[in-house]
Amino acid sequence: MRIMGLDVGSKTVGVAISDPLGFTAQGLEIIKIDEANQAFGFDRLSELVAQYKVSQFVVGLPKNMNNTSGPRVEASQAYGQKIQELFKIPVVYQDERLTTVEAERMLIEQADISRGKRKKVIDKLAAQLILQNYLDRTY
Repeated sequence: MRIMGLDVGSKTVGVAISDPLGFTAQGLEIIKIDEANQAFGFDRLSELVAQYKVSQFVVGLPKNMNNTSGPRVEASQAYGQKIQELFKIPVVYQDERLTTVEAERMLIEQADISRGKRKKVIDKLAAQLILQNYLDRTY
C-alpha cells in the first residue's frame, strides 16, 4: 500500500507516490483539470489509485505566509473531500508553503531547466516535495 501526494492547482494536479515502505516520494505525472467545467481528472486519478494500491492521500494546503487560508486552500480542501468520498481512502493535509518555490529553485539550480520545460514538471515536483515533507514528518 502506498501514499499518494497531490498538489492541487486551478489547471493541474501534480501527482506523487511513495515507495511501498513509505520512505521516499517520487513524482508521477501532472493531470490537467478544468475547474470551470467541473473536470477534475478523477478518471485518471482512479487509474493511478488502482495501479499503485493507494491507501492514503496527502493533499497540499497552499496557506498564506502568515498562516491564513485563502481561496486556494478552500479549493484544495474541497478536492480532498471529493476524493475521500469517491475513493473511500483517508485524506490528510500537508502545509505546502514554498514547495513550488523550492521546486522551481531545484529545477534552476540543479538541472538548469528552461522556463518552458520547468512549467511542464513543476507541479509534479511540488507534489513530490509535499509528500516527502509528510513522510519525513510522519515516519
